[in-house]
Amino acid sequence: MNVSQQNVVQEPARTLSAFSAIAIIVGIVVGAGIFKTPSMVAGVTGDAGWMVVAWILGGVISLAGALCYAELATTYPHAGGDYHFIARAFGKHLSFLYAWAKATVINTGSIALLAFVFGDYMSKAFSLGPHSVAMWAVTIVAVLTIVNLIGIHAASWVQTLLTIIEVSGLVCVAIAGFLVAPEAPASPALFSSTPSLGMFGLAMVFVLLTYGGWNEAAYISAEVKGGRSAIVPVIVISILILTLVYVLVNIAMVAGLGMTGLAGSQAVAADLMGKAFGPWGERVLGVFVAVSALTSINATMIVGARTNYALGRDWTALRFMGYWHAHRGSPIAAYCVQSVLSLALVGFGIWQTDGFEVMVEFTAPVFWLFLFLVGLSLFVMRIKDPLTERPFKVPLYPLTPILFCLTCAYLTYSSITYAASKNAVHISLIVMAVGVVALFLTVKVKKNAAAD
Repeated sequence: MNVSQQNVVQEPARTLSAFSAIAIIVGIVVGAGIFKTPSMVAGVTGDAGWMVVAWILGGVISLAGALCYAELATTYPHAGGDYHFIARAFGKHLSFLYAWAKATVINTGSIALLAFVFGDYMSKAFSLGPHSVAMWAVTIVAVLTIVNLIGIHAASWVQTLLTIIEVSGLVCVAIAGFLVAPEAPASPALFSSTPSLGMFGLAMVFVLLTYGGWNEAAYISAEVKGGRSAIVPVIVISILILTLVYVLVNIAMVAGLGMTGLAGSQAVAADLMGKAFGPWGERVLGVFVAVSALTSINATMIVGARTNYALGRDWTALRFMGYWHAHRGSPIAAYCVQSVLSLALVGFGIWQTDGFEVMVEFTAPVFWLFLFLVGLSLFVMRIKDPLTERPFKVPLYPLTPILFCLTCAYLTYSSITYAASKNAVHISLIVMAVGVVALFLTVKVKKNAAAD
């Protein structure tokens, strides 16, 4: 056996520390959203007390989902993550469609979306000309793909460093809010007004979109040092960190700008940093936002390639993606496929009015629909596989997974309603229809291979 054959193996090894795993999860979740959604949530709720409740409730719902994932990930650890859970619960045909959605819509769309955010902010600091945003977006996708091809150690080291910078930026925003608090206009007393149920629900849509991404922990469950039990504290600590940071940042924003100022701001974090530290503070914030996008792109690449790897393991026609490079600790071909698809979506976004908004419309409905199915898979596996040892069982079963499933169902409905008149959601549905055709062809190839 030659060296190249020795380096290509079928299974991932447990090489990630708990700290690196937490950095990956936090890095995925804390993206550019936290710099955009607080003003939207403030405007919808109209009350500082209810605004903070919304962010705390977002953490609670996310924790409920994370606990469901913790049971699935510790019982069935696999690099395929929720692709693997759906396969066990509903069969490989539905799991194929989920992996297709991840590969062509969800993960690659998220990478393209964040690449546009990175390009927007980098272009303000270092413009590359009339097509600067697109050039930065393409460049960062290519560079981070190369980093991940080098190996998981390089990728996790970069992820840890970026996450530290990213969280530090949010801490600076919080500090700025409290520094300018004495100058801020007075806000009405807490809970002096109550938003309607529908408006509060809309606020939760924005909040939960900002918390989105914690589910990707399932993809690294087979690579965290310490065995099955290690992933539970990783997931719980990640959600607690996120909730604490988000609540603190929102309280600081209200303190620094007041509810009226917060609700009316188009760039709340920049306004806050500008008031506290002057023009240079706004420029520094631009770097932090770019780093936030960068961190989320890298983390999404790490977990997204693992879906492609799992797909390659299960389907003969896609076997080229199902090889794991032992020395680098990563699925090389899976990364390359992901990069090509992400760059194609960046190219699609370039021709649209707002690449970021188009990618949101493109990804959200499909994402929440399949996340709902993952929640259902917990119930299915409890019924189908009752004798399997479960190192961790979700507390307050069945109430916790019911809360999670209902939330996902609501967000599926909301995102479809929001994007119903948009072209991007129609394109995502066409992509999924192509996935059905691809499923038929891969099943045929697999049957032919079995017959031979």
